[in-house]
Amino acid sequence: MISDDLYSGKIRIRSCGLLVSDGSILLVQLKSPVTNTYIWTPPGGGLQFGETLKEGLQREFKEETGLDVRVGELIHIHEFIKERIHALEFYFVAGVKSGNIKLGTDPEFDSDSQILKDIGFHKLDKLNDINFKPESLIPVLQSGDNPSFPVMDLF
Repeated sequence: MISDDLYSGKIRIRSCGLLVSDGSILLVQLKSPVTNTYIWTPPGGGLQFGETLKEGLQREFKEETGLDVRVGELIHIHEFIKERIHALEFYFVAGVKSGNIKLGTDPEFDSDSQILKDIGFHKLDKLNDINFKPESLIPVLQSGDNPSFPVMDLF
């Protein structure tokens, strides 16, 4: 189980990116600190002190995916409160500036305790078929009439 000390008893501010191409979204698979099971979720993570949401997203995207991204519009906010964990998650449209997709590491954990397991594109219309979190984001991603969510080209 992931250490409670890292996440519990405090409010965590997270910045996350939605990189969509050709009807698919880039997701990372990681071990959830809440359920201790593997979930698929957009790349992102906790802010460091003094970092803006956009700067934090660029850093997290680089760490987890190897990509340098441009950050677009904020399109979803998700508040998560369960038992010992409280997080505010901000979801931005992201587009690739440079880099090659590769599974990265999380610097909060040593090499023997990494929570990142996999990376890949998943079809937007199949998110209900995988253990995707947060579930509140699915209707936003699957909405065909949301003009604020443009498809971004990889290069």
